Amino acid sequence: MSVFALLRVTPVTEDDITEDVAAAIDALEEHDVEYQTTPMATILEAEDVHELFAACASAHEAVGTAEIQTLVQVEEKREVEMAAGDKIDTVESELGREARSTGE
Repeated sequence: MSVFALLRVTPVTEDDITEDVAAAIDALEEHDVEYQTTPMATILEAEDVHELFAACASAHEAVGTAEIQTLVQVEEKREVEMAAGDKIDTVESELGREARSTGE
């Protein structure tokens, strides 16, 4: 089984959120998940849906602001073993190139 998630933890405050976002990402280290942070969200991958949700909860709880908005989108592959990189490889194979702009 493979479980993927898009996680966005947003501290709601007028102050700089960098420290709180870093704390949320650091909290993921306590769990058996792989993750990659992007400018808009963090992508998680786990073998177990319970571990994935526990990681998301830890990230949410790590934020120290009075108001927090957390978005979690989950995809679970119950019958197919697939890594997040496999999904990207499939799209890049169809494109015949990397799935990113060349900056030119």
